[in-house]
Amino acid sequence: MAFTKVTEIELPAAFDAHVHLRDGEMSQLVTPTICGGGVNQVYVMPNLVPPVTTVQQSLEYRDRLRAIEPNVDYLMSLYLHESITPEVIREAKKAGITGVKSYPAGVTTNSSSGVLDYESFYPVFAEMEKQNMILNLHGEVPSTPAHAHASSTKDTAAITVLNAEPAFLPTFKSLHQRFPKLRIILEHCSTATALDAVRACGPTVAGTITAHHLSLIIDDWAGDPFCFCKPVAKTPEDRDALLRAVVRSNGRFFLGTDSAPHDRGKKRGEDKVAAGVFTQPYALGYVLDALEKGVERGVIAEEEVGHNVLEGFFGKWGREFYQVEDKLNQRISLRKGGEKIVDVLEKDGVGVSVVPFRKGEETWSVVWK
Repeated sequence: MAFTKVTEIELPAAFDAHVHLRDGEMSQLVTPTICGGGVNQVYVMPNLVPPVTTVQQSLEYRDRLRAIEPNVDYLMSLYLHESITPEVIREAKKAGITGVKSYPAGVTTNSSSGVLDYESFYPVFAEMEKQNMILNLHGEVPSTPAHAHASSTKDTAAITVLNAEPAFLPTFKSLHQRFPKLRIILEHCSTATALDAVRACGPTVAGTITAHHLSLIIDDWAGDPFCFCKPVAKTPEDRDALLRAVVRSNGRFFLGTDSAPHDRGKKRGEDKVAAGVFTQPYALGYVLDALEKGVERGVIAEEEVGHNVLEGFFGKWGREFYQVEDKLNQRISLRKGGEKIVDVLEKDGVGVSVVPFRKGEETWSVVWK
């Protein structure tokens, strides 16, 4: 049956390869929504305050998450920081930690402790390669300071949020060339150029695609703080390239929602808007809605959105790259138009609240089998 005519889809529960679950009250609010999105296994980002830079911190964080929601398999990561050494990598591997996340200094939420010079981490990357651990790259470079002297940028284009991802790609390619056996993921690809860069690499490299980048373009976030994230959504052509990558990737790209909750006051009531789009409770529904619109616009063909593609993008391809199994072995049924997205996610006794992506609209519901 044609994808746009389907009203119910049964699939294995999904693996979300990029989530932000925060800590404290925010974690209490958002962690229980993972299963609501059709997901039972997640790769957790380490950019807490302070960042997760030791094995003990990572394992204690996992314990806190398990206490909140025990029905999810949490894969843990460390934050690439000057305190990370080859010895830490060996310890992390023994403890079952999955990978290390790299943030360029200052480009996004809680990234002030991030990387200024990748070369200084070559010994760490070499040990990660040896230990078969994953390097997760936030693929942007910092913007050129607004008051930079003209002579400092005359030979290269000034960096803004619109070209920060393409400007990072030479670094990405050089890391792969130097460490060809290191498993690298270019996270939350937002441009056609980034997709091409992943495709040009060997099989040890993959990319994640978020739910929201399949829908958003520049005009959406320019007037709506709840659609603003890093990397920012780009052009309609970039969005359409992402949709084509979902259905034509043959496993090179898979779901990493980058669901990033912020208290609604930080999205609208402070001097600067926090970067992050919250998609956790409706993750798979958002993707299915975006694919349906892609078919309607003629970006992708009806027959391209097959069961094997959905099963692959939502879980199979990510699990294969991460070399993990679905220990819980659960199945879900997605039902079209059965869910109304809440205007605000809140919880009694919790002092933060979050506005989800596409609040008030309808999407697919999730029923656990």
